[in-house]
Amino acid sequence: MAAVDYAERLRALGLEVDIREFPEGTHTAQDAADAIGCPVAAIVKSLVFTLDGEPLLALVSGANRVDTDALGARLGGTLGKADARTVKEATGFSIGGVPPLAHANELRTVIDEDLLALEVLWAAAGTASSVFAIAPDDLVRLSGGEVLPVSR
Repeated sequence: MAAVDYAERLRALGLEVDIREFPEGTHTAQDAADAIGCPVAAIVKSLVFTLDGEPLLALVSGANRVDTDALGARLGGTLGKADARTVKEATGFSIGGVPPLAHANELRTVIDEDLLALEVLWAAAGTASSVFAIAPDDLVRLSGGEVLPVSR
């Protein structure tokens, strides 16, 4: 899905965004931060895991790593890493371009509490070379995510 099509999905949710394209790509949180000119902590990593076999989306600050044991315990199950096929089937997007909301299917979502300390966040817009800005409050409201610590 092209970033322009993704922007239409966001408009349908009532969110107007300006999608920025970076032809060199924003494959890592650091790449995205460097291209945008923001701290790596402001990058939203959209990571798909499985929780007892069901897809779970974790929206994580680019500065943080998910502690799968701790997060699984907080959620009351076993957290595992989703493979590329599971990610694509659950979200409609490929790894590297998974946005934080407006997926093909409704997903249980957790949001890294550290993201709420920032004024503006940057997230993938459906491709590995496109991003958009979003306020933390909008991210929480539109994703329906549960705010939790994701690392120890």
